[in-house]
Amino acid sequence: MNLKRKAIIMNADEIRRAVVRISHEIVEANGGIDQMILVGIRKRGAPLAERIRKTIADIESEEVPLGVLDITLYRDDVHKVAPNPLVESTEIPVSVENAVVVLIDDVLFTGRTVRAALDAVMDFGRPRTIQLAVLVDRGHRELPIRADFVGKNVPTSHREIVKVYLQETDGRDEATISVLGEEEA
Repeated sequence: MNLKRKAIIMNADEIRRAVVRISHEIVEANGGIDQMILVGIRKRGAPLAERIRKTIADIESEEVPLGVLDITLYRDDVHKVAPNPLVESTEIPVSVENAVVVLIDDVLFTGRTVRAALDAVMDFGRPRTIQLAVLVDRGHRELPIRADFVGKNVPTSHREIVKVYLQETDGRDEATISVLGEEEA
């Protein structure tokens, strides 16, 4: 795939501030953290969830349980992605029954990843509510899904790709927008 980087849409400081703001919004919207579980969607949602968990612990002086969700087998395009998809572990350390589950991911685009994550969470039980926090919402939904907490809304075209890089997975914190069909500069 040929990509040409168009712009940096979030630098490390902007990502840090977005995580702090999202953390405060989650606590405020829920009147605290009672029966809350943060669940990061692999790959980059997991480190974002850990960052949000740490920030909420600083705010509330109490830890929120943290889970990690692999949605590979729940994807509606799993057969198109790879003949033998790599499935990583899903770890949800507490019951989701009657809990406030906050799903966390890096980019919200069509909504299909979130749909898969909803199916995966429901296999663990019936939460009281499921909320969604994303670092970047780029629009172009194909399903009726919206984020409850958003770091940054970025209008995009279908030819553009939004990529989030995190220190934990990529060695740097940055969100970029690139254009399909052109070579990376």
